[in-house]
This record gives sequence, C-alpha cells and structure tokens, in this order.
Amino acid sequence: MKYKERPSAIEATQWFKNGDHPKDDRETFTGSDGKPFLGEGKVVRYYRDPDVDGQTKCENCGSIMHNHGWIDQVNDLVVCPGDFVVSIMFGRYRVEKPNIFDITYEKCE
Repeated sequence: MKYKERPSAIEATQWFKNGDHPKDDRETFTGSDGKPFLGEGKVVRYYRDPDVDGQTKCENCGSIMHNHGWIDQVNDLVVCPGDFVVSIMFGRYRVEKPNIFDITYEKCE
C-alpha cells in the first residue's frame, strides 16, 4: 500500500544561535563580574557533552560544537546552525536539515 501525508500546517523556526527559538524565553543573569548575560534557551539549550570538546567539528555541518544547540528530551537532539526546529505534539520537537525542510514544506500564512 502507498500512503501520502495529509496536508497540514506546522510550526517551525530556523535556528542559528542560542535564543533564536521564539519559545526560548531566555533570562538575564548577573555574572560574577557584575555584567549581565543571557542564559540558555528553554527549548534549544547550549550544546554540552562531557566527552566532546566544544572546538570539535560537527560531522554533519563542519561547524564547531560550541555553535550548536541541544534539545533535551527522551531522544536528545543536536541542532546545527541553520537547522529547522519543528514543533510536534505534546511539547516535543524534531530537527530537520534545511535541504529536507525546503522540499517538504512551503511557507503559509
């Protein structure tokens, strides 16, 4: 049997850096030096892995891991700069590469 996807609208945001997602709602903190700084996003957090140095290049995009984001859920997701963060059911997300996103979706109002 063949199936086709039902036409539907999705919510998605192209992510380039921490704070890009509209639901990130970053808080401002005061650093030990007394200067304000923005915390990480609530949807796309800072990438961190104790086994991977932040200067390591990503196998998918070639950018250093320090420039990446992280979505903390059951199957943790790494977000490369330029990836689309797609909202799915129940406050969960998936990540799609721009080339796949562009052939799958078109902008609607």
